[in-house]
Amino acid sequence: MLTLAELEATLRTLPRRYPVLLVDRIDACTPGVEARGVKCVTVNEPYFQGHFPGHPVMPGVLIMEALVQLATWLALESGEPAPQTVRSIGRARFKRQVIPGDLLVLEARMAGDGKFVLRASVDGVTAAEAEMILAPEAAVGAAPRAAAP
Repeated sequence: MLTLAELEATLRTLPRRYPVLLVDRIDACTPGVEARGVKCVTVNEPYFQGHFPGHPVMPGVLIMEALVQLATWLALESGEPAPQTVRSIGRARFKRQVIPGDLLVLEARMAGDGKFVLRASVDGVTAAEAEMILAPEAAVGAAPRAAAP
């Protein structure tokens, strides 16, 4: 587990900042292989005010965003070019609701060619999983230019 100073220095490398930063702690990292982090889900998160009032549930898109942030951090720690951006997310499955008080464990595993296997869980039960491809920002949407006549 990282010290507070190491965590703050590490999270500064991500292209996201408060209030969009969703990774609270990084517990383990093997550059080029995998990383594990945590999101502490609290009732005072601003999205709970409007997302199912009276029955607060963390939006699935924010669970995916937390996983993307961890994978981006893993890519940067592994020497990949920065900043990273999402090219695609596939095979996304949501299997358990995430509610205030949950400790959301985030896992990202590199699978080669910018591909990551992602998993979020609570108490060892999978909440969400997906596959994602990250690419350097300049590579996304860049189409080859035709030669001028």
